[in-house]
Parts: sequence; structure tokens; C-alpha cells
Amino acid sequence: MADCGSELTRRGFMQTASVGLGIGAATASMAVGEAPPAAGPVRRGARLPREVWIASVSQNGLTAGTVEEMTRKVLARMAEVLPFEPDIICLPEAFPFVNLSSGRPSVSETSEEPIGRFSKPFADFAARHKCHVVCPIYTVENGRSYNAAVFIDRNGQYVGQYRKMHPTVDEIEGGVMPGSPQPPVFKTDIGVLGAQICFDIEWYDGWRKLREGGAELVFWPSAFGGGSMVNTHAWQNKYCVVSSTRKGATKICDIDGQTLACTGQYATWVCAPVNLEKAFLHSWPFCNRFREIEAKYGRKVRIRTFHEEEWTIIESLDADVRVAEILREFELQTHEEHIREADQAQRRWLDKLK
Repeated sequence: MADCGSELTRRGFMQTASVGLGIGAATASMAVGEAPPAAGPVRRGARLPREVWIASVSQNGLTAGTVEEMTRKVLARMAEVLPFEPDIICLPEAFPFVNLSSGRPSVSETSEEPIGRFSKPFADFAARHKCHVVCPIYTVENGRSYNAAVFIDRNGQYVGQYRKMHPTVDEIEGGVMPGSPQPPVFKTDIGVLGAQICFDIEWYDGWRKLREGGAELVFWPSAFGGGSMVNTHAWQNKYCVVSSTRKGATKICDIDGQTLACTGQYATWVCAPVNLEKAFLHSWPFCNRFREIEAKYGRKVRIRTFHEEEWTIIESLDADVRVAEILREFELQTHEEHIREADQAQRRWLDKLK
């Protein structure tokens, strides 16, 4: 058995395993507060056309005296992810204003019109490192304050904001207004993005409306981990869900609800690739065409079936193969299209009985 007391041996193994799995950089080094290796960015080779490298940061273990100190510490934690060249980094709910020894400032004194005092350091980071940032802060418009997730693009420019639809009673009493019941989606170079925030996880309406709006990646900044609820919203809506938490696990969930990467005692952030060139199907009756697809495309396509649920995911592994073209060629429907067709047929027959 390997010497479990050897920090050097354990650290070397975990660094090798993390890079090999593509789920975190120098995981063990992060556990002891060390900077990433100085050997330069990881060489990932050629990307698939819709491959997105997503990073998400946990606030576990971070305390500070002031908002400015917390900002510096979060920026330092974000910098640890840079060797993986993330396309987007997500941060926790209202992160600059919590875990402060000076006390939590009021919503009124910390609300801003982005890009402003609290979001500008993260806009500068985005521009400097050419990555999108989801920056959750308090925003204000017409004298009303919101718990918001501010989306910043690769050039450090303001894209838009999602305002928490379902704030808690304490938040409302503290001056936070509920956001619009119609959550926005943002079309970017990496896909269609959306957000929910913390307590929103207890309601289904916002998540469903994001799916109807075409969201492919939904970010969930939160004060807590959420557990299996995060995975459930991913598979129910067939989009990726990325959490970023103050406590508990921060994770990346694929469209089937499986966890791709997760923080824990040895990691305070995650970074993993997600391939958006895929489709979620009800297996029956379309399974009758799967062998034909495999015969034509071979290794260029991955067909993965969940036999108990009768779900299937078809994913392109080749830059020249588009899943939409496969669906047309083999007369396949997405899960959403299949259910919609059945629902319409049921409604037609019910209407006849009236």
C-alpha cells in the first residue's frame, strides 16, 4: 500500500489524476493553498466546435475584513483556474458582502448599476484573461435593489443581469425586490446562458422558462450547495447546470444530471469541459435507428443510453458532424419534441370528448 502519510506522494498522484480527468488543476495543491504550477497553460489540443470549458468557484474557507479584501481573495482564487483557460467562471451569490469580520453591509449601500464599483474588478479580470464571468452582486434600478447575477463578456463588457425571482423573506425585509417572473437568456459565443439564484431552486417556474427560452448553460450562484436538487434541474430541463456556492459542494452537472466535477475538502474550485453538441432523446422508438447511425459515423458519434429511464444522448465527437443533421437524416426527435407531439395528440382527443 502507498504511504498515505506522504504529502508529496499524495499530491503528485492527485495532480496527475486531476489533469487526466480534466476536472481540476492541481487539486491537492489547492488544498494546501499553493499556486498552480508555473509551467504554463494546459495544452488541450484542438477543441470540438461547441466544447466549453466551465469554471466555478466555491467561497468555502474564505473570510475577510472588508469587501475589498474579499474581492482580492476571490480574484486570487479565480486566478488559480487560469491554467485551464476557462471560457467562463461563475462566482457565488452576493460573494463580496459575506464572511466579513466587519459585518455584512446593507443592500442599499452595496447596490450598483453595473459595471460599477463592485463588479469592475471582475470585468477587468474578464477582459484581461478573455473569459466570461458570472458576477453575483446587488444591483439597483429606479431606486429598487435586486439580488442579481451580472453577466460579463470576454471583453469585460456588461451583457445583462438576472434578478433573483424568489428572494427570501429576510432578503425582502432587507430591501431586495423580487426580479421579473420571466428570466432572461443571453446569447454568447459559447452558447445561450441563463441563471437562477439560491432560493430559486425551490421553484420550478424559472428553470422551465429558461429551457423554453433556449438556455443551454444555467448558472446557479448560491449560499448553499443544493445537493441532488442541482442535478435534478439539469436532467429535468436537459441543460447543463453549474453551481457556485458559499458552502457545500460547487459542481458542474451535464444535461443528464450527472456530476462532471465537484468541489470538496481537497478542491475549492472546479473546471471541466462540456460538449454542447449533443441531443437528449426518449429512447423508444428511435433506438431502432441507432445501429444505422453507428455504422455510418463510428467513433465520430457517441450514443449513450440510460436503459432504466429510456433516455438516450447522441453526442458528436467530430468537428465535422452536427447532431441536428443526424436527427434530420435518421428522422429522430428530441425528448422535448417527442413529449410535445404526444401532449398535442392527447389534447386533440380530449377536445373531441368535450
